[in-house]
Amino acid sequence: MNDAIPDWASVQAAREFLKVYFAPTRLVIAPSLKKGDGAGVYFKVESDLPTGSFKVRGALYALHAAMARRRVTEVVASSTGNHGAAVAWAAKSVGIRAKIFLPCGANPVKQFRIRALGADIAEGGKDISDAAEAAVQYTENADAFYLNDATNSDVPAGAATIACEILQQLPEVAAVWVPMGDTALIRGVASAAKHLRTEVRIVGVQAECAPAYYLSWKNGVPVPTSTCDTVADGLATRTPIRENVAAIRALVDEVRLVTEEQMLGAIKHLLVKEHLVAEPAGAATTAAYMADSLPAGHGPLVLLLTGANISEAVLQQATGFSESRP
Repeated sequence: MNDAIPDWASVQAAREFLKVYFAPTRLVIAPSLKKGDGAGVYFKVESDLPTGSFKVRGALYALHAAMARRRVTEVVASSTGNHGAAVAWAAKSVGIRAKIFLPCGANPVKQFRIRALGADIAEGGKDISDAAEAAVQYTENADAFYLNDATNSDVPAGAATIACEILQQLPEVAAVWVPMGDTALIRGVASAAKHLRTEVRIVGVQAECAPAYYLSWKNGVPVPTSTCDTVADGLATRTPIRENVAAIRALVDEVRLVTEEQMLGAIKHLLVKEHLVAEPAGAATTAAYMADSLPAGHGPLVLLLTGANISEAVLQQATGFSESRP
């Protein structure tokens, strides 16, 4: 069995635990994206959650599971922002310390969230891979639990609860489109969705400038890239993990790439046409759908809107709007 794929018992345990903390997030129709075949297009609005991102599902459940197995007084994470904020929120909820390792130049909105939740920040390195190395070095010399969302087996179980909600809210769903960064989200969503409705099609979406997992899914082996320089910091991975590659090969029906311009265009579309705020990774599925000239086909489709923590600079880049200041 591949530990990168959560089993159904773990998903059920995560759902029972998390429902105490969060109500199901909204599933809303997207009138501006309806195509000629008449099939409905919906957004699953994960930005409704605390910290403005889906990540808190996996972080809180994984920390809970770890604390049930061992004594934890400090939790450590490496992140481009959203996972770090989720771990900080989870740590504050259970009353322990958190230390978050970020790459240099991380999203200031996400940094502010992390600091506001009382976590310590260590900033260094060019990307998430460098931040992860620093986090590992720290935990080797400290009595702390490293909650790595790329490798922790409980994180996808928390993410899988999204699919459980979708299938309850829209039992006839035909396809779910999911952003792909470190793949914890798509592994969880795909495993639960296919358990509940085997014919559900899972489409992964990755940034064209950070295609490591797309290339790995396509080739069947980990294909690292030298860089992952994308505006979508939540999708910026360059070092695929073998078990994760095997998992997405088993679960994911299709993977699409989106350009920087397509994600920025989707941010503007969501804001103007649907009155929804999305960061680039959160808008990736909308970008991929808007770039698809074919009808949706064969029933309703759900696009995951995974986060709304967009920096002012990226928002201005997407919309051309700049807030005037005295």
